Amino acid sequence: MNISVIRYILGWVIKIEAVLFILPCIVAICYGEMEGIAYLATMALCSVTGFIMTLKKPRSFVFYLKEGCVTTALSWISLGLFGCIPFMLTGEIPSFTDALFETISGFTTTGASILSDVESLSYCSLFWRSFTHWIGGMGVLVFLLAVIPLTGGSNINLMRAESPGPSVGKLGPKIRDTARLLYIIYISLTLLQIILLLFGGVTFFDALTTAFGTAGTGGFGIKNSSIAGYSPYVQWVVTVFMILFGVNFNAYYYVLYRKLRNALKMEEVRSYFIIIFVAIAIVFLCIYNNTMGVFSALRHSAFQVASIITTTGFSTVDFNLWPETAKMVLVALMFIGACAGSTGGGIKVMRFVVMFKTVIKELSAYMHPKGVKKLKVDGKPVEHEVLRSINVYMIVFIIIFTISLLLISVEGKSFTTNFTAVAATINNIGPGLDLVGPTGNFGDFSIFSKFVLIFDMLAGRLELLPMLILFYPPVWKETFTARVRSAHKKKQNKSK
Repeated sequence: MNISVIRYILGWVIKIEAVLFILPCIVAICYGEMEGIAYLATMALCSVTGFIMTLKKPRSFVFYLKEGCVTTALSWISLGLFGCIPFMLTGEIPSFTDALFETISGFTTTGASILSDVESLSYCSLFWRSFTHWIGGMGVLVFLLAVIPLTGGSNINLMRAESPGPSVGKLGPKIRDTARLLYIIYISLTLLQIILLLFGGVTFFDALTTAFGTAGTGGFGIKNSSIAGYSPYVQWVVTVFMILFGVNFNAYYYVLYRKLRNALKMEEVRSYFIIIFVAIAIVFLCIYNNTMGVFSALRHSAFQVASIITTTGFSTVDFNLWPETAKMVLVALMFIGACAGSTGGGIKVMRFVVMFKTVIKELSAYMHPKGVKKLKVDGKPVEHEVLRSINVYMIVFIIIFTISLLLISVEGKSFTTNFTAVAATINNIGPGLDLVGPTGNFGDFSIFSKFVLIFDMLAGRLELLPMLILFYPPVWKETFTARVRSAHKKKQNKSK
């Protein structure tokens, strides 16, 4: 394993985080808050650490998928560890476990919180909390690939390890071009939402933080009532943009380059919108009554369906009080998730499309045993490697979900609380049902359970395997053996 390149990339990630801390410092200056000193101190710590780690360049920048997975997992853990320091220094979240939980929840765009009173936080902390969503939405390593020239032709392994979906490809001739294009689309949509929110009469700070939470499909609100306190216009804007950020960004690439036919051919995007419309219709029929009214019921059902399927986690109502059918629809959407190649979490619509087609293919094989039928998506054959990765993903997902559920159930909380807490964290959604519903939080869980859920958040954001590889002994055994051999060889050369 190329340890030197892992160390070098981690150093750059930490240096990038140092630069990002400038923004909450500026917010603190604007609002005259002393909490900005904590962010300034953490920025200095990140700068020094990152500088030391990147001082010596690696001899070779070539790395394989295992290095990509290890680098990605360690990068996200490092982001959380450094990102939680200001919360502890300001005293706003004094507990290390709680501060780490809140920060990891932000970077992984989960939106699960341990806070009962969000509005008690300083403006700079509210900003940083929402900004972590925007950073984590597209991925810090994708940003790194966009701005830092890494040679060696192995950059795709970083993108594969960090980007959501069963397969990752290039939109441009180079990985760097792809990363830049993704960020251009991401920033453009974010700016457009900010402008539309400002038209709704909200303050610039509210528009900025809400857009960060929407773009990253994270859901950290700056109000205790989440989005419920804003006007219907603002709620509709957020609804539309939650859905837009849940679309596969390849579709926007096709639209930008006037390949509308290719965009319309994307079965995943079509399925995504069909699922949304059907879910909205079912929820609307469940919650509509004479007291709520047609338009209110439509707005709330559309908002919550968009919020859950895109794994954003904003709320306009306490859907914990909705009829059982409506809640079951939302729980199902938690697992389906958004499109591959979007900022959303969950299992991803693409995997369900492929699995559905696989079942149809098998049924057809029973009817016509000698027939040969290729599995196709968007008119192209699905490679065996993609099918294998989907099968492995689903097996690992079920194993992690079951083990996590067993581990946190020791505390004795209700099955609904435990089940939806795991579902909400591993799918990067945020709120669940019962004690972790939209009006509740994760603060009552023990330290052990919080670390289990932290692992689930990271595993869910990184497509499971990059986190698991950290606990795979052969990876570290191979590294240790290679180091010993290298040291022995150097010793022999010196003796000669």
